[in-house]
Amino acid sequence: MKLSVCQLPDGLSLDHPAWADLLRRIEIDRPDIAILNEMPFGPWIANCETFDPASAKASVLHHERALPVLLKMSTPVLSSRPIPGPQKLSNEAFLIAGGRYQPIHHKHFFPQEPGFFEDAWFAPQLPGFNVIEHHGLKLGVLLCTELMFNEWARHYRRQGAHVIVVPRASGSSRKWYTAASMAAIVSGCYVLSANRAPAGNDQDSNFAGRGFAFSPAGELMVETSLSNPLVSIEIDVTRVTEAQRSYPCYVREL
Repeated sequence: MKLSVCQLPDGLSLDHPAWADLLRRIEIDRPDIAILNEMPFGPWIANCETFDPASAKASVLHHERALPVLLKMSTPVLSSRPIPGPQKLSNEAFLIAGGRYQPIHHKHFFPQEPGFFEDAWFAPQLPGFNVIEHHGLKLGVLLCTELMFNEWARHYRRQGAHVIVVPRASGSSRKWYTAASMAAIVSGCYVLSANRAPAGNDQDSNFAGRGFAFSPAGELMVETSLSNPLVSIEIDVTRVTEAQRSYPCYVREL
């Protein structure tokens, strides 16, 4: 099965040239699942230190307007979007395939620092970290910061996951590569991540692009760039099986 990761610019809309370019590249590459970055549409609301109901509502609407387009796509799409909650928003990972919307996971780990005041904006409504299956491929999702907590990568291995998908909105720190490599090593899964990118020539952006894919052995396979914003890999489930039977995956916790 072929999976793609991408990088999309901050402030994305359906009439943005980057969206049209992504659709063209998906049509050429024909992946079985296209992975988009975390909450890809509209501006990044967590720049603000305090929750603003008007901005929250606008972000929800940006993503709701995109849903009919995603539902009509022939290529399945995995991403996340904000949904309303009792007091805050929830960041909901989803899979759209065959015109059907399937919630997967709500983000549980939130930073609270300049550029990423997510704890002020988000709280989960859907508990748990659960694997879903798509045409025999078992997928788990870690939303951005959740990648930093390897216990959940190991949790997905115990559920039989083949791929851990990581939609991100993050900067350029090498910690993301280290975390993805370690998540792959401790789970024996492929780790695939799409990331938010700067808008235009914004040199002060909090976002760095660079979607990537790591092998079950923790090796970097491919990554996106400004000139190549969509890359794809073929998932070999036998590599996952071998990795999950090997060190350190086989080691029991006592």
